[in-house]
Amino acid sequence: MTYQEKLPGLGELRLVPVDPAVDAALLHGWVTQPWARFWGMGDHTEAEVREVYEFLDGLATHHAYLITLDGTPVGLFQTYRPEADPVGERYPVRPGDVGMHLMLVRGEQTRGITSAVVPALVRFLFTDPAARRVVAEPDVRNDRALRRLEAEGFTLDAEIDMPDKRARLAFLTRDRFEAGHPVPA
Repeated sequence: MTYQEKLPGLGELRLVPVDPAVDAALLHGWVTQPWARFWGMGDHTEAEVREVYEFLDGLATHHAYLITLDGTPVGLFQTYRPEADPVGERYPVRPGDVGMHLMLVRGEQTRGITSAVVPALVRFLFTDPAARRVVAEPDVRNDRALRRLEAEGFTLDAEIDMPDKRARLAFLTRDRFEAGHPVPA
């Protein structure tokens, strides 16, 4: 386990590093669902999903985590250093930038959790004292993600062309986050 935080009314959130050999079937079941279309892996086989996460697991700059609530997997969280990612070629990367991708599973057990989970994930990113700003780049068609980022204090920025999508940059500085989110006890 990498991180844990008690989310009032929801339970214990934990971030557990993805084990590609163990988690490929679970991830494949998620990324191939219609609600996960913006993840860009809808036509991947289970073996291809495993290969993607084996590749990421071998990088020092990119990390993938299962998000669990009270032991139940509810999502996938990926972090990356923008200077080592294609997004870093499309905006002026600053020292302390850290990128994130988030996919929460849709269903009864996850209804209404996003507003608690996103701040917890950002708190995790800011446990690194060198982290100064969180970067996200959702697909421009992903209105749900863009609204959620704005609600969490991210500033929406320019649209950029990524290899697999037209994306919208979004940034959240440590100072802005800390001003709007109390540190849990």
